[in-house]
Amino acid sequence: MTGVAIDALAYALVLGISFGVGVCLLVSVAPRWGAPSLARRIAPYIRDVTDPRGTSLPLPGRAWGAQEMWRSAAQTFSRFSSGSEVTQLRLRQAGCELDLAGFRGRQLGWAVAGVAVGAVLLVVLALAGRGGPAVWLLPVVGAAAGALGCDIHLTRAARARVARIEEELATVLEFIALCLAAGEGIHDALRRVSALGAGDLTSELRGVVVEVGTGSPLATALGGLAGDLEIAALSRAIDQIVAALERGAPLAQVLHGQAADAREQSKRALIEQAGRKEIAMLVPYTIAKRCYQGANAKRAHLSARLGSERARCLSFRPGRPHQQDRIPSPAPA
Repeated sequence: MTGVAIDALAYALVLGISFGVGVCLLVSVAPRWGAPSLARRIAPYIRDVTDPRGTSLPLPGRAWGAQEMWRSAAQTFSRFSSGSEVTQLRLRQAGCELDLAGFRGRQLGWAVAGVAVGAVLLVVLALAGRGGPAVWLLPVVGAAAGALGCDIHLTRAARARVARIEEELATVLEFIALCLAAGEGIHDALRRVSALGAGDLTSELRGVVVEVGTGSPLATALGGLAGDLEIAALSRAIDQIVAALERGAPLAQVLHGQAADAREQSKRALIEQAGRKEIAMLVPYTIAKRCYQGANAKRAHLSARLGSERARCLSFRPGRPHQQDRIPSPAPA
């Protein structure tokens, strides 16, 4: 493919993308002729059981706007994506306010951004005359990298928040036990901790207090919290609290024991993390040591070789007979 053909193809790609975007924008603002659907006609009369986003009718000229198109594309992308349960768990652990459809929409946006970056790189490389068969895969690689990057970002956020909750668990349990020892009930102790605390675990307990205030049993609200987050240490503590409530056991002693177990678990996790970090620190040290030893060995070998060559040059000079070719001098009389 010649340079002129590559330039023409790049210009055609840019013009085609611009034309497609313009047509989509015109279609999004064009009026939609026809009666609204049955769901939109009855939505204002059943607001308590319908989606709040569909209760208000849009403007006549924006019946199928960019927002609706994007929502439909996000729903289609969510249907073809796998791992919905794992994604919902990560969203809950990360404390993200988005639901699964909203996260899929964000992931689709990252993928579209990756396609745009790949297309720009493709056009730049084509105009520079460095195009090849592998260059045409840049938009696909950009889309995959964008979608995967969004999922990795959510996973890291979920892990970080779970680690913070595990670190706060022992302190929160001891505070609740202190409130119980002072004579307060378990509900009042949870309300006090959720009102005074500012961490991730206290925000989750604040939701439990709200559920109990709206009529849910305390055991049900705590069990729902343990089932939503699926953190082992928190689940064990909640199971012990629920069992103590059912059996009438002293909650203060139970919470003190759970706090001690949580601290021991955090110490073990810290020791394991320190061991992993130590091993990770030894990797570059070992590589640098091997490289240094190899460089020293190579330098010593080169010095020995240069020394041997120098000795050979000193022992053999032009115009001078060699040691074994010299005529022996006569012995003295």
